[in-house]
Amino acid sequence: MIRYALTRLALLLLGLLVASVLIFFSLRVLPGDIAQVIAGSTGSPEQVAALRERLGLDAPLWAQYGDWLAGVLRGDLGTSLITGTPVTTELAQKAQVTVPLGIMALLVALVVSVPLGVASAMRRGKPVGTGLSVGAQFFAAVPVVWAGMMLVVVFAVWLGWLPAQGFPRNGWSDPGAAFRSLVLPALTIGVVEGAMLLRFVRSATIQASDQDYVRTAAAKGLTRNQALIRHGLPNVGLSIVTVLGLQIAGIIVGAVVVEQLFSLPGIGRMLVEDVGRRDLPKVQGELLALTGFVLIIGFIVDLVHRALDPRQRGDSA
Repeated sequence: MIRYALTRLALLLLGLLVASVLIFFSLRVLPGDIAQVIAGSTGSPEQVAALRERLGLDAPLWAQYGDWLAGVLRGDLGTSLITGTPVTTELAQKAQVTVPLGIMALLVALVVSVPLGVASAMRRGKPVGTGLSVGAQFFAAVPVVWAGMMLVVVFAVWLGWLPAQGFPRNGWSDPGAAFRSLVLPALTIGVVEGAMLLRFVRSATIQASDQDYVRTAAAKGLTRNQALIRHGLPNVGLSIVTVLGLQIAGIIVGAVVVEQLFSLPGIGRMLVEDVGRRDLPKVQGELLALTGFVLIIGFIVDLVHRALDPRQRGDSA
């Protein structure tokens, strides 16, 4: 297990290194001049040149990358060219919205997918199972923006139960208002991601129900559903753990869209705004932080899956 963990950790670090190279150099091929953007339309060529020298933009790209990577290794993701604020500081502030939103969306996805996916599999071929399967197909194909707009129309406009947009200015000092402002965004992401996960849970449950050990348990006096619940669902749980990393990545992508739609001051909305302002040092820090988060989640999921799977506990690699 230790050898496996060290191998996965080495792959994680290698993945971060490759991601840093791709992020840095892909942003540098975008059109436009950062110094010219900061100087504005009234900036003279001399002012733009001086600004480029002050910001280190006149150095070779490999030298700029080396300086940035050295800062990352010290825990410094860079500084915004527009505001002069460290990227880590702004990420910590915006994470107070994005992290709770992601957790709530993941809980919604699990609550939607696990019981309904198992129920759909246990009642396959019957109206209930068919209806759940068709519903999952529909909601999995629904664009996040459309789902959010429909939820706003129903719960904010028609019923008036929840706010349509925004987040309290005083943040989590008013927990009730902050929580209510995240309910619709979390439902928007969670329902769509939950529908996709439901299809996976259904397939995994059907596969488990066809295993020999389930048939054997049923032959010993248990009903097929009892045998599935007692002996098959633990393996379904392992399958769910396997795909949680992908689900969390999907939730992060969904948060970028949903934060724009619901005017939430989170990391996703900040990233979109910074791309528009060509604040490249800040954008590259944000992208690397998000990439690192996804890779770390995948690393943890791999270790948890290996620890829970009795077939792999004894493996040395």
